[in-house]
Amino acid sequence: MHFLGHVIRFIVAALVLMFVGWIVPQFSVGGFWSALFLALVIAVIAWIIEAIFGKRINPFGRGVVGFLVSALVIWLAQFIVGGVSVTLIGAILAALVIGIIDLFIPVSTPFTAGHDRKKAK
Repeated sequence: MHFLGHVIRFIVAALVLMFVGWIVPQFSVGGFWSALFLALVIAVIAWIIEAIFGKRINPFGRGVVGFLVSALVIWLAQFIVGGVSVTLIGAILAALVIGIIDLFIPVSTPFTAGHDRKKAK
């Protein structure tokens, strides 16, 4: 994926996070820049977790473990990004809504995107 593709992916992720903040109780994002930074932090944390533990525990992976890790990543990201407030229940609900949205707008993880680019060469 080229640089512009990454930029577009993070803008879409920020818009999704703002939408999730609008519909999920106990999950709030201060504005677009907070949402954009939150999307970046979530991607970095997810990439680190996937690099350490592999795809089975990937926050974007399928299954209960991936869902719970996704909620944990969202909850932890609030301590790094200003203007974001999330409770544990809010993180679980946000992970659920993001998972449902991901069914309709699938976005590859940074780790997977790097592997796909290596295969294309």
